[in-house]
Amino acid sequence: QVQLVESGGGLVQTGDSLRLSCAASGLTFGSYAMGWFRQRPGKEREFVAAISWSGDNTHYGDSAQGRITISRDNATKTVYLQMSSLKPEDTAVYYCAAKPSLRDWVLPAPHEYDSWGQGIQVTVPS
Repeated sequence: QVQLVESGGGLVQTGDSLRLSCAASGLTFGSYAMGWFRQRPGKEREFVAAISWSGDNTHYGDSAQGRITISRDNATKTVYLQMSSLKPEDTAVYYCAAKPSLRDWVLPAPHEYDSWGQGIQVTVPS
């Protein structure tokens, strides 16, 4: 079965950078669209970034604001989320998600994904 394991989270300071990783197993990774979502305290899960199976197409949510880059390495079955200039409002649990895709497109909505990681906490104190 598909397993997604996030890593790289933790406690950082305002203005710091952080790279989250999501290691995938149990799937033909190169055929999957991947996404990152986050859930801030008391808020609904929100879209952060998505990448197509080739990596050629990416899409970002409003929260990215030019500070976030999604990328993937199909050889190692890993998707990354590079975040910079972190702010307290970036404090959230970040989730990786996967969906098999017939086309090389991005999927920005949570309901489009059928596999999720357990989530990883990122905390930026105010």
